[in-house]
Amino acid sequence: QVQLVESGGGLVQPGGSLRLSCAASGSIRTIDGMAWYRQAPGRLRELVAHIDSGGSTNYIDDVKGRFTISRDNAENTVYLQMNSLKPEDTAVYYCYAAVVRITDWRPRDYWGQGTQVTVSS
Repeated sequence: QVQLVESGGGLVQPGGSLRLSCAASGSIRTIDGMAWYRQAPGRLRELVAHIDSGGSTNYIDDVKGRFTISRDNAENTVYLQMNSLKPEDTAVYYCYAAVVRITDWRPRDYWGQGTQVTVSS
């Protein structure tokens, strides 16, 4: 089995920074794309940032220039550095990974448990 464990959420003032981490473990052959999503109360879950296995990244317009996604392939970990945080960034943040298990040859979707990020003064 494969697990994604997130850390790094919390309460921060507007303009502050947080760094989220998500480590994948288990029977992993390779990991293709990795991403961070978020879901605010009363809203649908939305993609925030994506990084492919080669390191190419994509962001939604709301976070461009403020958030940076990165990954450590040796550690099967994805990060989200969030700077200049705004109250509207408040949400539960979920990590995602497309994992090829040792027993498989095609990727499967895996999700973390979610971590709360609250931006408030």
